[in-house]
Amino acid sequence: MKSTIFLLFFAIIISNAQTNNKTLSQKRDYSFLTDSLKMDQQLGKYKLAGFSLVVFENYQIVYSNQFGVKSVDSKEKINENTAFSTGSISKSVTALLCHILAEKGLINLNDPIDKYLKRWHLPKSKFTENNSPTWKQFLNHTAGTSQGGFADHYQGDTIPTIKQSLLGQIPRYDKEIEFLFTPGTGWSYSGGGYVIVQMALEDTLNKSITTLAQEYIFSPLGMKNTTMIQPNEKGFLTNVALAHDKEEKVIRTGLPITPQVGASGMWSTPTDLAKLSFEMQNALRNKNNKVISHSVAEKIAEVAALKNAVGGWSSGWQRSFSYNNYDWLSCNGSNTGVGGSVFATMTDGNGFAFLANGEKQNRIPVIKHTQMKILKLMNWNKKVAIDEVQDIPLALREKLIGTYDDFLYGMGGETKITEKNNRLYIESVMLGHFMERNDIELIYLKNGLFKIADYPNLLKFDYSDGKLSSVILTRGNLNAKVQIVAKGK
Repeated sequence: MKSTIFLLFFAIIISNAQTNNKTLSQKRDYSFLTDSLKMDQQLGKYKLAGFSLVVFENYQIVYSNQFGVKSVDSKEKINENTAFSTGSISKSVTALLCHILAEKGLINLNDPIDKYLKRWHLPKSKFTENNSPTWKQFLNHTAGTSQGGFADHYQGDTIPTIKQSLLGQIPRYDKEIEFLFTPGTGWSYSGGGYVIVQMALEDTLNKSITTLAQEYIFSPLGMKNTTMIQPNEKGFLTNVALAHDKEEKVIRTGLPITPQVGASGMWSTPTDLAKLSFEMQNALRNKNNKVISHSVAEKIAEVAALKNAVGGWSSGWQRSFSYNNYDWLSCNGSNTGVGGSVFATMTDGNGFAFLANGEKQNRIPVIKHTQMKILKLMNWNKKVAIDEVQDIPLALREKLIGTYDDFLYGMGGETKITEKNNRLYIESVMLGHFMERNDIELIYLKNGLFKIADYPNLLKFDYSDGKLSSVILTRGNLNAKVQIVAKGK
Protein backbone atom coordinates (compact mmCIF):
# COMPACT_ATOMS: atom_id res chain seq x y z
CA MET A 1 0.00 0.00 0.00
CA LYS A 2 2.81 2.36 0.93
CA SER A 3 4.59 1.73 -2.37
CA THR A 4 1.35 2.42 -4.26
CA ILE A 5 0.87 5.73 -2.43
CA PHE A 6 4.51 6.63 -3.05
CA LEU A 7 4.18 5.94 -6.77
CA LEU A 8 0.97 7.97 -6.92
CA PHE A 9 2.62 10.85 -5.05
CA PHE A 10 5.68 10.66 -7.33
CA ALA A 11 3.47 10.71 -10.43
CA ILE A 12 1.63 13.81 -9.14
CA ILE A 13 4.96 15.59 -8.52
CA ILE A 14 6.19 14.75 -12.02
CA SER A 15 2.90 15.86 -13.52
CA ASN A 16 2.99 19.16 -11.63
CA ALA A 17 6.62 19.72 -12.66
CA GLN A 18 5.76 19.12 -16.30
CA THR A 19 2.79 21.48 -16.06
CA ASN A 20 4.91 24.15 -14.37
CA ASN A 21 7.64 23.77 -17.01
CA LYS A 22 5.04 24.11 -19.73
CA THR A 23 3.63 27.21 -18.07
CA LEU A 24 7.09 28.71 -17.67
CA SER A 25 7.83 27.97 -21.32
CA GLN A 26 4.61 29.61 -22.41
CA LYS A 27 5.32 32.65 -20.25
CA ARG A 28 8.87 33.14 -21.46
CA ASP A 29 9.54 36.82 -21.89
CA TYR A 30 10.71 37.65 -25.42
CA SER A 31 11.16 41.36 -24.77
CA PHE A 32 14.90 40.76 -25.07
CA LEU A 33 14.30 40.81 -28.82
CA THR A 34 12.84 44.31 -28.67
CA ASP A 35 15.72 45.50 -26.50
CA SER A 36 18.34 44.00 -28.80
CA LEU A 37 16.80 44.83 -32.18
CA LYS A 38 16.42 48.56 -31.44
CA MET A 39 14.21 48.79 -34.51
CA ASP A 40 13.21 52.43 -34.13
CA GLN A 41 16.88 53.39 -34.33
CA GLN A 42 17.34 51.14 -37.37
CA LEU A 43 14.38 52.70 -39.18
CA GLY A 44 15.67 56.19 -38.52
CA LYS A 45 19.23 55.39 -39.53
CA TYR A 46 18.27 53.85 -42.87
CA LYS A 47 15.20 55.98 -43.67
CA LEU A 48 12.91 52.97 -43.68
CA ALA A 49 9.19 53.78 -43.36
CA GLY A 50 8.04 50.60 -41.65
CA PHE A 51 8.88 47.06 -40.59
CA SER A 52 6.67 44.19 -39.44
CA LEU A 53 8.12 41.11 -37.74
CA VAL A 54 7.06 37.81 -36.21
CA VAL A 55 9.24 35.11 -34.64
CA PHE A 56 7.93 31.60 -34.12
CA GLU A 57 9.19 28.73 -32.03
CA ASN A 58 7.82 25.23 -31.50
CA TYR A 59 5.06 25.85 -34.08
CA GLN A 60 3.66 29.00 -32.49
CA ILE A 61 4.26 32.74 -32.74
CA VAL A 62 6.22 33.87 -29.69
CA TYR A 63 7.00 37.44 -30.75
CA SER A 64 5.17 39.92 -32.93
CA ASN A 65 6.05 43.57 -33.29
CA GLN A 66 5.52 46.35 -35.80
CA PHE A 67 7.52 49.52 -36.24
CA GLY A 68 7.02 52.67 -38.27
CA VAL A 69 4.19 53.75 -40.50
CA LYS A 70 2.13 52.56 -43.47
CA SER A 71 2.82 55.85 -45.19
CA VAL A 72 5.06 58.78 -44.30
CA ASP A 73 2.26 61.01 -45.59
CA SER A 74 -0.46 59.78 -43.23
CA LYS A 75 1.80 58.69 -40.32
CA GLU A 76 -0.67 55.87 -39.61
CA LYS A 77 1.09 53.16 -37.61
CA ILE A 78 1.65 49.67 -38.98
CA ASN A 79 -0.13 46.95 -36.98
CA GLU A 80 -0.08 43.14 -37.11
CA ASN A 81 -2.88 43.11 -39.70
CA THR A 82 -1.13 45.50 -42.10
CA ALA A 83 -0.41 43.74 -45.39
CA PHE A 84 2.59 44.38 -47.65
CA SER A 85 3.23 43.53 -51.27
CA THR A 86 5.31 40.34 -50.94
CA GLY A 87 6.84 40.08 -54.40
CA SER A 88 8.28 36.65 -55.12
CA ILE A 89 7.08 35.13 -51.86
CA SER A 90 3.98 34.66 -54.03
CA LYS A 91 5.79 31.84 -55.82
CA SER A 92 5.70 29.66 -52.70
CA VAL A 93 1.90 29.90 -52.68
CA THR A 94 1.61 29.29 -56.44
CA ALA A 95 3.80 26.19 -56.14
CA LEU A 96 1.81 24.95 -53.15
CA LEU A 97 -1.46 25.54 -55.00
CA CYS A 98 -0.24 23.47 -57.97
CA HIS A 99 0.77 20.57 -55.73
CA ILE A 100 -2.56 20.62 -53.89
CA LEU A 101 -4.48 20.63 -57.18
CA ALA A 102 -2.29 17.81 -58.49
CA GLU A 103 -3.02 15.72 -55.41
CA LYS A 104 -6.72 16.23 -56.11
CA GLY A 105 -6.19 14.95 -59.64
CA LEU A 106 -7.00 18.25 -61.36
CA ILE A 107 -3.58 18.60 -63.01
CA ASN A 108 -0.50 16.40 -63.43
CA LEU A 109 2.76 18.15 -62.60
CA ASN A 110 4.77 15.65 -64.64
CA ASP A 111 2.81 16.52 -67.80
CA PRO A 112 4.14 18.95 -70.40
CA ILE A 113 2.52 22.24 -69.44
CA ASP A 114 1.84 23.31 -73.02
CA LYS A 115 -1.17 21.02 -73.42
CA TYR A 116 -2.89 22.91 -70.59
CA LEU A 117 -2.46 26.31 -72.27
CA LYS A 118 -5.22 27.87 -74.41
CA ARG A 119 -4.63 31.64 -74.71
CA TRP A 120 -0.99 31.23 -75.79
CA HIS A 121 1.47 28.41 -76.39
CA LEU A 122 5.14 27.94 -75.65
CA PRO A 123 7.39 29.41 -78.36
CA LYS A 124 9.23 27.02 -80.64
CA SER A 125 12.82 26.42 -79.58
CA LYS A 126 15.66 24.08 -80.43
CA PHE A 127 15.85 23.36 -76.70
CA THR A 128 12.32 21.95 -76.48
CA GLU A 129 12.05 19.99 -79.75
CA ASN A 130 12.45 16.69 -77.92
CA ASN A 131 11.93 17.83 -74.35
CA SER A 132 8.71 19.70 -73.63
CA PRO A 133 8.92 21.28 -70.15
CA THR A 134 6.64 20.05 -67.38
CA TRP A 135 4.74 21.94 -64.69
CA LYS A 136 7.26 20.76 -62.12
CA GLN A 137 10.20 22.19 -64.07
CA PHE A 138 8.57 25.62 -64.19
CA LEU A 139 7.93 25.48 -60.45
CA ASN A 140 11.56 24.72 -59.59
CA HIS A 141 13.08 27.00 -62.27
CA THR A 142 14.64 24.20 -64.30
CA ALA A 143 12.42 24.75 -67.37
CA GLY A 144 14.98 27.15 -68.85
CA THR A 145 12.79 30.19 -69.52
CA SER A 146 13.86 33.85 -69.52
CA GLN A 147 12.14 36.87 -67.87
CA GLY A 148 13.48 37.02 -64.32
CA GLY A 149 11.22 39.70 -62.83
CA PHE A 150 8.82 42.49 -63.74
CA ALA A 151 8.28 46.21 -63.40
CA ASP A 152 5.43 47.45 -61.22
CA HIS A 153 2.37 49.30 -62.49
CA TYR A 154 0.16 51.85 -60.75
CA GLN A 155 -3.35 53.19 -61.00
CA GLY A 156 -3.60 55.17 -64.24
CA ASP A 157 -1.13 52.97 -66.12
CA THR A 158 -2.21 50.65 -68.89
CA ILE A 159 -2.09 47.28 -67.15
CA PRO A 160 -0.92 44.51 -69.50
CA THR A 161 -2.49 41.07 -69.68
CA ILE A 162 -0.38 38.04 -68.81
CA LYS A 163 -0.40 37.12 -72.50
CA GLN A 164 1.19 40.49 -73.29
CA SER A 165 3.65 39.82 -70.47
CA LEU A 166 4.72 36.53 -72.05
CA LEU A 167 4.91 38.16 -75.48
CA GLY A 168 7.35 40.72 -74.06
CA GLN A 169 5.02 43.65 -74.60
CA ILE A 170 5.84 45.14 -71.19
CA PRO A 171 8.52 47.30 -69.55
CA ARG A 172 11.90 45.51 -69.21
CA TYR A 173 11.23 43.10 -72.10
CA ASP A 174 10.89 43.71 -75.82
CA LYS A 175 10.59 40.13 -77.04
CA GLU A 176 8.64 37.00 -76.26
CA ILE A 177 9.75 34.78 -73.39
CA GLU A 178 12.30 32.25 -74.67
CA PHE A 179 14.17 29.12 -73.66
CA LEU A 180 17.80 29.45 -72.60
CA PHE A 181 18.65 25.76 -72.26
CA THR A 182 17.10 22.31 -72.52
CA PRO A 183 14.52 21.85 -69.74
CA GLY A 184 15.87 19.86 -66.82
CA THR A 185 19.55 20.41 -67.65
CA GLY A 186 20.16 23.66 -65.75
CA TRP A 187 18.66 26.22 -63.41
CA SER A 188 17.63 29.83 -64.08
CA TYR A 189 15.31 31.91 -61.93
CA SER A 190 12.30 32.81 -64.06
CA GLY A 191 9.33 34.90 -63.02
CA GLY A 192 8.10 34.40 -66.56
CA GLY A 193 7.95 30.67 -65.90
CA TYR A 194 5.48 31.33 -63.09
CA VAL A 195 3.38 33.48 -65.41
CA ILE A 196 3.14 30.44 -67.68
CA VAL A 197 2.01 28.40 -64.65
CA GLN A 198 -0.59 31.06 -63.81
CA MET A 199 -1.97 30.96 -67.35
CA ALA A 200 -2.06 27.16 -67.39
CA LEU A 201 -4.00 27.06 -64.10
CA GLU A 202 -6.52 29.63 -65.24
CA ASP A 203 -6.96 28.12 -68.71
CA THR A 204 -7.46 24.63 -67.30
CA LEU A 205 -9.70 25.31 -64.31
CA ASN A 206 -11.53 28.39 -65.66
CA LYS A 207 -10.87 30.29 -62.44
CA SER A 208 -8.40 33.05 -61.66
CA ILE A 209 -5.33 32.15 -59.63
CA THR A 210 -6.62 34.70 -57.12
CA THR A 211 -9.81 32.68 -56.59
CA LEU A 212 -7.96 29.35 -56.50
CA ALA A 213 -5.45 30.53 -53.88
CA GLN A 214 -8.25 31.92 -51.73
CA GLU A 215 -10.27 28.71 -52.00
CA TYR A 216 -7.52 26.17 -51.42
CA ILE A 217 -5.00 28.01 -49.19
CA PHE A 218 -5.88 31.40 -47.70
CA SER A 219 -9.37 30.62 -46.39
CA PRO A 220 -8.60 27.11 -45.05
CA LEU A 221 -5.49 28.36 -43.24
CA GLY A 222 -7.21 31.46 -41.83
CA MET A 223 -4.88 33.82 -43.68
CA LYS A 224 -7.39 36.67 -43.39
CA ASN A 225 -4.98 39.43 -44.36
CA THR A 226 -3.57 37.72 -47.45
CA THR A 227 -4.82 38.11 -51.01
CA MET A 228 -3.81 37.96 -54.65
CA ILE A 229 -6.44 40.58 -55.51
CA GLN A 230 -4.68 43.65 -56.95
CA PRO A 231 -5.07 47.29 -55.82
CA ASN A 232 -7.12 48.15 -58.93
CA GLU A 233 -9.59 45.30 -58.31
CA LYS A 234 -12.70 45.00 -56.15
CA GLY A 235 -12.07 43.39 -52.78
CA PHE A 236 -8.48 44.61 -52.30
CA LEU A 237 -7.33 44.93 -48.70
CA THR A 238 -7.75 48.26 -46.91
CA ASN A 239 -5.05 47.92 -44.23
CA VAL A 240 -1.87 48.02 -46.30
CA ALA A 241 1.64 49.48 -46.21
CA LEU A 242 2.57 51.73 -49.13
CA ALA A 243 5.73 51.36 -51.20
CA HIS A 244 8.44 53.97 -50.48
CA ASP A 245 11.51 55.04 -52.44
CA LYS A 246 15.07 55.45 -51.20
CA GLU A 247 14.31 58.99 -49.99
CA GLU A 248 11.47 57.60 -47.85
CA LYS A 249 8.79 59.09 -50.08
CA VAL A 250 5.66 57.27 -51.24
CA ILE A 251 6.04 55.96 -54.81
CA ARG A 252 3.10 57.35 -56.81
CA THR A 253 -0.05 55.86 -55.19
CA GLY A 254 2.11 53.53 -53.09
CA LEU A 255 0.12 50.52 -54.31
CA PRO A 256 1.99 48.47 -56.93
CA ILE A 257 -0.24 46.53 -59.33
CA THR A 258 1.16 43.21 -60.50
CA PRO A 259 -0.66 41.38 -63.31
CA GLN A 260 1.90 38.56 -62.99
CA VAL A 261 0.05 37.47 -59.87
CA GLY A 262 1.45 33.94 -59.61
CA ALA A 263 4.99 35.26 -59.76
CA SER A 264 4.82 38.32 -57.52
CA GLY A 265 1.30 39.63 -56.91
CA MET A 266 0.44 38.47 -53.39
CA TRP A 267 -0.13 40.79 -50.42
CA SER A 268 0.28 39.42 -46.91
CA THR A 269 1.43 39.94 -43.32
CA PRO A 270 4.23 38.24 -41.37
CA THR A 271 1.56 36.66 -39.15
CA ASP A 272 -0.15 35.03 -42.12
CA LEU A 273 3.19 33.95 -43.57
CA ALA A 274 3.91 32.31 -40.21
CA LYS A 275 0.61 30.40 -40.51
CA LEU A 276 1.70 29.14 -43.92
CA SER A 277 5.07 28.14 -42.44
CA PHE A 278 3.45 26.25 -39.54
CA GLU A 279 1.31 24.32 -41.96
CA MET A 280 4.35 23.35 -44.03
CA GLN A 281 6.33 22.42 -40.91
CA ASN A 282 3.46 20.39 -39.46
CA ALA A 283 2.90 18.67 -42.79
CA LEU A 284 6.58 17.70 -42.95
CA ARG A 285 6.24 15.96 -39.56
CA ASN A 286 2.72 14.76 -40.51
CA LYS A 287 1.14 16.16 -37.35
CA ASN A 288 -1.51 18.88 -36.86
CA ASN A 289 -1.51 19.69 -40.61
CA LYS A 290 -4.93 20.64 -41.96
CA VAL A 291 -4.49 21.72 -45.58
CA ILE A 292 -1.11 20.46 -46.79
CA SER A 293 -0.61 16.70 -46.79
CA HIS A 294 2.65 15.10 -45.74
CA SER A 295 3.17 13.92 -49.33
CA VAL A 296 2.68 17.42 -50.76
CA ALA A 297 5.03 18.97 -48.19
CA GLU A 298 7.77 16.48 -49.01
CA LYS A 299 7.39 17.08 -52.75
CA ILE A 300 7.50 20.86 -52.31
CA ALA A 301 10.57 20.74 -50.05
CA GLU A 302 12.47 18.30 -52.26
CA VAL A 303 15.61 19.93 -53.62
CA ALA A 304 15.51 19.95 -57.42
CA ALA A 305 18.67 21.86 -58.32
CA LEU A 306 22.05 22.63 -56.75
CA LYS A 307 24.37 23.93 -59.47
CA ASN A 308 24.07 27.71 -59.93
CA ALA A 309 20.82 27.47 -57.93
CA VAL A 310 21.83 29.70 -55.01
CA GLY A 311 22.83 26.66 -52.97
CA GLY A 312 19.62 24.75 -53.56
CA TRP A 313 16.07 25.24 -54.80
CA SER A 314 12.80 23.34 -54.57
CA SER A 315 9.25 24.15 -55.75
CA GLY A 316 8.73 27.79 -54.89
CA TRP A 317 11.10 27.72 -51.90
CA GLN A 318 14.82 28.24 -51.47
CA ARG A 319 16.74 25.46 -49.74
CA SER A 320 19.93 27.53 -49.65
CA PHE A 321 20.82 27.78 -45.98
CA SER A 322 21.64 25.67 -42.96
CA TYR A 323 21.81 28.37 -40.31
CA ASN A 324 22.69 26.94 -36.90
CA ASN A 325 22.84 23.53 -38.62
CA TYR A 326 19.10 23.39 -39.32
CA ASP A 327 17.76 22.84 -42.80
CA TRP A 328 15.62 25.84 -43.75
CA LEU A 329 12.78 26.60 -46.11
CA SER A 330 12.98 30.23 -47.16
CA CYS A 331 11.33 32.71 -49.50
CA ASN A 332 12.47 36.20 -50.39
CA GLY A 333 10.45 38.74 -52.31
CA SER A 334 10.49 42.34 -53.39
CA ASN A 335 8.69 44.80 -55.57
CA THR A 336 9.96 48.36 -55.97
CA GLY A 337 9.82 49.98 -52.55
CA VAL A 338 8.71 46.94 -50.53
CA GLY A 339 9.90 43.43 -49.67
CA GLY A 340 10.72 40.81 -47.08
CA SER A 341 11.43 37.18 -46.28
CA VAL A 342 10.21 34.02 -44.58
CA PHE A 343 12.58 31.54 -42.92
CA ALA A 344 11.26 28.28 -41.44
CA THR A 345 13.21 25.32 -40.08
CA MET A 346 12.40 21.93 -41.59
CA THR A 347 12.06 20.50 -38.07
CA ASP A 348 11.10 21.83 -34.60
CA GLY A 349 8.76 24.59 -35.85
CA ASN A 350 11.10 27.58 -35.58
CA GLY A 351 11.53 30.60 -37.80
CA PHE A 352 10.65 34.21 -38.55
CA ALA A 353 9.00 36.40 -41.16
CA PHE A 354 9.36 40.10 -41.86
CA LEU A 355 8.12 42.63 -44.39
CA ALA A 356 9.26 46.23 -44.89
CA ASN A 357 8.09 49.19 -46.97
CA GLY A 358 11.23 50.79 -48.31
CA GLU A 359 13.69 50.40 -51.16
CA LYS A 360 16.52 47.84 -51.10
CA GLN A 361 19.16 50.24 -49.79
CA ASN A 362 16.78 51.18 -46.97
CA ARG A 363 15.48 47.76 -45.97
CA ILE A 364 18.38 45.35 -46.63
CA PRO A 365 20.61 46.68 -43.81
CA VAL A 366 17.67 46.49 -41.41
CA ILE A 367 16.78 42.99 -42.59
CA LYS A 368 20.38 41.85 -42.21
CA HIS A 369 20.60 43.28 -38.70
CA THR A 370 17.28 41.73 -37.69
CA GLN A 371 18.00 38.26 -39.04
CA MET A 372 21.46 38.16 -37.50
CA LYS A 373 20.10 39.11 -34.08
CA ILE A 374 17.23 36.61 -34.21
CA LEU A 375 19.47 33.71 -35.22
CA LYS A 376 21.87 34.53 -32.41
CA LEU A 377 19.44 35.36 -29.60
CA MET A 378 16.89 32.59 -30.16
CA ASN A 379 19.71 30.07 -29.74
CA TRP A 380 18.30 27.52 -32.17
CA ASN A 381 21.19 25.17 -32.72
CA LYS A 382 21.84 21.65 -33.93
CA LYS A 383 25.40 20.47 -33.48
CA VAL A 384 27.41 18.17 -35.73
CA ALA A 385 28.14 14.88 -33.99
CA ILE A 386 31.76 14.83 -32.79
CA ASP A 387 32.38 11.32 -34.11
CA GLU A 388 31.67 12.48 -37.69
CA VAL A 389 34.66 14.84 -37.76
CA GLN A 390 38.30 14.08 -38.53
CA ASP A 391 41.49 16.12 -38.88
CA ILE A 392 42.41 17.44 -42.33
CA PRO A 393 45.78 16.06 -43.49
CA LEU A 394 48.41 18.74 -44.13
CA ALA A 395 48.81 17.84 -47.81
CA LEU A 396 45.06 18.17 -48.33
CA ARG A 397 44.93 21.51 -46.51
CA GLU A 398 47.62 22.92 -48.78
CA LYS A 399 45.74 21.84 -51.92
CA LEU A 400 42.55 23.56 -50.83
CA ILE A 401 43.89 26.93 -49.72
CA GLY A 402 43.23 29.65 -52.30
CA THR A 403 40.83 32.17 -53.82
CA TYR A 404 38.25 30.92 -56.30
CA ASP A 405 35.20 32.03 -58.24
CA ASP A 406 32.10 31.43 -56.12
CA PHE A 407 31.42 27.69 -56.28
CA LEU A 408 28.98 27.48 -53.35
CA TYR A 409 26.07 29.55 -54.65
CA GLY A 410 26.89 30.39 -58.27
CA MET A 411 26.15 34.04 -57.58
CA GLY A 412 29.44 35.54 -58.71
CA GLY A 413 32.10 37.02 -56.48
CA GLU A 414 34.74 35.02 -54.66
CA THR A 415 35.02 32.06 -52.33
CA LYS A 416 38.22 31.89 -50.29
CA ILE A 417 39.65 28.95 -48.37
CA THR A 418 42.12 30.09 -45.71
CA GLU A 419 44.07 28.43 -42.91
CA LYS A 420 44.19 29.43 -39.27
CA ASN A 421 45.60 27.37 -36.39
CA ASN A 422 45.80 24.27 -38.61
CA ARG A 423 42.12 24.56 -39.51
CA LEU A 424 40.51 25.62 -42.80
CA TYR A 425 37.91 28.36 -43.11
CA ILE A 426 35.58 29.44 -45.91
CA GLU A 427 35.03 33.10 -46.73
CA SER A 428 31.96 33.78 -48.84
CA VAL A 429 29.99 37.00 -49.16
CA MET A 430 26.73 35.12 -49.71
CA LEU A 431 27.33 32.67 -46.87
CA GLY A 432 28.26 35.41 -44.43
CA HIS A 433 25.62 37.89 -45.59
CA PHE A 434 23.24 37.38 -42.68
CA MET A 435 25.72 36.15 -40.08
CA GLU A 436 28.14 37.97 -37.81
CA ARG A 437 31.14 36.25 -39.38
CA ASN A 438 32.48 35.66 -42.86
CA ASP A 439 35.06 32.99 -42.03
CA ILE A 440 33.27 29.70 -41.34
CA GLU A 441 35.12 26.48 -40.60
CA LEU A 442 35.44 23.86 -43.30
CA ILE A 443 34.86 20.58 -41.46
CA TYR A 444 36.32 17.31 -42.75
CA LEU A 445 34.04 14.32 -42.18
CA LYS A 446 35.11 10.70 -41.78
CA ASN A 447 33.41 9.75 -45.06
CA GLY A 448 35.82 12.04 -46.92
CA LEU A 449 33.25 14.79 -47.53
CA PHE A 450 33.44 18.35 -46.24
CA LYS A 451 30.76 20.29 -44.39
CA ILE A 452 30.44 24.03 -43.83
CA ALA A 453 28.40 25.36 -40.93
CA ASP A 454 25.33 27.27 -42.18
CA TYR A 455 25.66 25.77 -45.69
CA PRO A 456 23.31 22.89 -46.54
CA ASN A 457 25.33 20.92 -49.11
CA LEU A 458 28.17 18.50 -48.46
CA LEU A 459 31.25 18.95 -50.65
CA LYS A 460 33.61 16.51 -52.33
CA PHE A 461 36.64 18.16 -53.90
CA ASP A 462 38.34 16.84 -57.06
CA TYR A 463 41.86 17.60 -58.22
CA SER A 464 43.73 17.78 -61.52
CA ASP A 465 47.55 17.89 -61.65
CA GLY A 466 47.54 18.33 -57.90
CA LYS A 467 45.33 21.41 -58.02
CA LEU A 468 41.72 21.90 -56.99
CA SER A 469 39.63 21.62 -60.18
CA SER A 470 36.00 20.93 -59.22
CA VAL A 471 33.62 20.21 -56.39
CA ILE A 472 30.63 17.91 -56.22
CA LEU A 473 27.79 19.44 -54.21
CA THR A 474 25.71 16.77 -52.48
CA ARG A 475 22.27 16.92 -50.86
CA GLY A 476 20.67 13.56 -50.15
CA ASN A 477 20.67 11.65 -53.45
CA LEU A 478 21.21 14.79 -55.54
CA ASN A 479 24.68 15.65 -56.84
CA ALA A 480 26.00 18.50 -58.98
CA LYS A 481 29.52 18.99 -60.27
CA VAL A 482 30.81 22.56 -60.33
CA GLN A 483 34.07 23.58 -61.98
CA ILE A 484 36.38 25.58 -59.73
CA VAL A 485 38.29 28.50 -61.22
CA ALA A 486 41.30 29.58 -59.17
CA LYS A 487 42.02 33.29 -58.73
CA GLY A 488 45.20 32.90 -56.73
CA LYS A 489 46.54 31.77 -53.40
